[in-house]
Amino acid sequence: MDWVGGTALCAYFVVLAFLSLFGLHRLIMVFLYYRHRKNSRPAATAFAELPRVTVQLPTFTEMYVVERLIDAVCALDYPRDRFEVQVLDDSTDETTGIAAHKVEAWRERGVDIHYIHRDNREGYKAGALAHGLTTARGEFVAVFDADFLPNPDLLLRCVHHFSDPGVGMVQARWEHLNRDYSLLTRVQSILLDGHFVMEHGARFRSGRFFNFNGTAGVWRRTAIETSGGWQHDTLTEDLDLSYRAQLKGWRFVYVQEVESPSEVPVEMSAFKSQQFRWAKGSIQTGLKLLPAIWRSAIPLTTKIEATFHLTNNFAYLLMLCLSLLMVPAIAARGQGMFRDLYLVDALVFVLATLSVLIFYVAAQREIAQNWGARLRCFPMVMCIGIGLSVSNSRAVIEALLGKQTSFERTPKYAVAGRADSWKTKKYAGKRDLIAYVELALGLYYLGAFFLAMAYKMWASLPFLLLFPTGFLYVSLLSFFQVRTRDAQANA
Repeated sequence: MDWVGGTALCAYFVVLAFLSLFGLHRLIMVFLYYRHRKNSRPAATAFAELPRVTVQLPTFTEMYVVERLIDAVCALDYPRDRFEVQVLDDSTDETTGIAAHKVEAWRERGVDIHYIHRDNREGYKAGALAHGLTTARGEFVAVFDADFLPNPDLLLRCVHHFSDPGVGMVQARWEHLNRDYSLLTRVQSILLDGHFVMEHGARFRSGRFFNFNGTAGVWRRTAIETSGGWQHDTLTEDLDLSYRAQLKGWRFVYVQEVESPSEVPVEMSAFKSQQFRWAKGSIQTGLKLLPAIWRSAIPLTTKIEATFHLTNNFAYLLMLCLSLLMVPAIAARGQGMFRDLYLVDALVFVLATLSVLIFYVAAQREIAQNWGARLRCFPMVMCIGIGLSVSNSRAVIEALLGKQTSFERTPKYAVAGRADSWKTKKYAGKRDLIAYVELALGLYYLGAFFLAMAYKMWASLPFLLLFPTGFLYVSLLSFFQVRTRDAQANA
């Protein structure tokens, strides 16, 4: 028993050490963001004559949001003789008729807009974008997903950065139409704010690589073509192309002050599916490009940051391993092994927990006037991150094993205010069998929490409580939403 307990405890501390590295990386992002604050607003010389821009709208089964997307894009403030819109629709449902009708209505109003429908989904979104480029006439290409509503001035505020011939892409910041719809949407918005403010901001300001996020950005067409074009061998074609372009020497610009409102998922199953795709795609991109990154002549600091960026989702796998080791480690310490290492508990709590709080609080302070009011959601930000560890660990493992899966779109319902409902609409998120594993883990860690109380390991309790809360919330909300939808369907 001593040998087993000692082994479990050693493994527990090793996993904690690696997990703390990712926490330390978040603190470094905050440091870089403020250390290079003077680089936050790049100077942009205005074009003497505005260039031609093609706006691409890749869609697939988007019947609830495609009309508002087309309306918003056609209302962009840009000279009509230098503005082209492509609706790249791979839909197989009512979306085709809705989109085609809306395109025709805007054509009659003088907008150069084209409806392009493919009979297959070869290459998924990457394939649709590449197909559109074969007929696009723009020197620059803006991309908006179906759940976005770009503000009218977005193009004009982004395009002038391309007066510098070395700039290959300009990314705007996502804002969230339905941020206050539910606790889940509030947490997602905070998570995305951290990425767009602290990560993008720190990487851009300090001269490191950052990525196009698949939407709400503008590309120089030449940058796409000279970097190998859109490829679909990963689930994150945007991240893949971003790194290939920057390795070719193209520079990216991030304009934090330019917002593009979007809709975040309202269903837990849809949120998990989206996170799964992003996690798996980032590991696939890392496996594909990290060798080339380390062979390149870019600075060492950029190589290290790129490695953390592309492998960041390993933190979910570490979190799951930590979870599985937690009860044996508690039992071993309860029997006297390393029982008094409270300094270790405190250090881990700072690096693995408080680092997350500092990271997201800093992001909210930068963009939200009422950032203090959002602090009450922060415990759930950490809990939901833990709750996602099963699904996202599976994504990491599948990527490492080379298992290929299809690109699954995230359902969009045009849900913004609390009066809007998703319960009777099509495109339901899939039934989630992993929720049963999450439920079992939630109950397991609830037992671990009480075991730690029995051993009077008070310093560990705040950290331990995050685990049952996260797993139980993620699993029970998945079950509840499926049951609610089924009840509505049978009513």
